[in-house]
Amino acid sequence: QVQLVESGGGLVQAGGSLRLSCAASERTVYAYYMAWFRQAPGKEREFVAAISWSGGSTRYVDSVKGRFTISRDNPKNTVYLQMDNLKPEDTGDYYCAADFQHPYRTGFPIEYDQWGQGTPVTVSS
Repeated sequence: QVQLVESGGGLVQAGGSLRLSCAASERTVYAYYMAWFRQAPGKEREFVAAISWSGGSTRYVDSVKGRFTISRDNPKNTVYLQMDNLKPEDTGDYYCAADFQHPYRTGFPIEYDQWGQGTPVTVSS
């Protein structure tokens, strides 16, 4: 059973930084697109960022561009989300996701088939 385990969430003041990590067990992630999503209280889950299997392409939701950076370390089987200049509206549960159905795919996936349990991020004003 593949598991994606997020870590690094916590409480931070506005303007602060956090780095989230997503580690995969039982499977390597080097051939697959990976992404981060978040869900704020009372809202639907939304896309935050994604990265290609090579790490050469990334995509972000407009609200985090210039503040968040997604990256991956394939030898460590880990994907990261560096979050800088955090705002209260960034508060929510952050989820790691993987498209394990399409190795070495071309183009960002529409759907992801494997999800982590989430890590909470709270940004105070």
